[in-house]
Amino acid sequence: RAALDRATVLLSVTKGGKRIDNVWGSGGGQQSVKHLVKEIDMLLKEYLLSGDVLEAERCLQELEVPHFHHELVYEAIVMVLESTGEKTFKMILDLLKSLWRSSVITVDQMKRGYERVYREIPDINLDVPHSYSVLERFVEECFQAGIISKPLRDLCPSR
Repeated sequence: RAALDRATVLLSVTKGGKRIDNVWGSGGGQQSVKHLVKEIDMLLKEYLLSGDVLEAERCLQELEVPHFHHELVYEAIVMVLESTGEKTFKMILDLLKSLWRSSVITVDQMKRGYERVYREIPDINLDVPHSYSVLERFVEECFQAGIISKPLRDLCPSR
């Protein structure tokens, strides 16, 4: 009820729309999920080519969708699982570490991204053999780096 009362006040204020844009932003929420997923995928691919963590962070913030950062976490981990070399593993670990330390990705968004991977790992494993072992190793490295909590690490499925 309090939230509805507050929203009513904000909307009734002169130039209420401008006020709401300043509080919640107007850019990211207006984009389709399909478009955002494409943007995040492109952002990750560009990062893997350039290695520029700050540019990746800037691009993520420009999307203005902090409530959708779990998608970046999910897509990044899937890229690790699908990759064949250590380069992607290390680069994605570095990216997540940087986004975590700079607080661009929140605890909740990090957790949601990992939980999505955990739920979908049986399907991922059909296309990517050994994805369970790669996931376990990646999750352990993330825990050691302080990116995820022990309870989240312990939820990691294993074969």
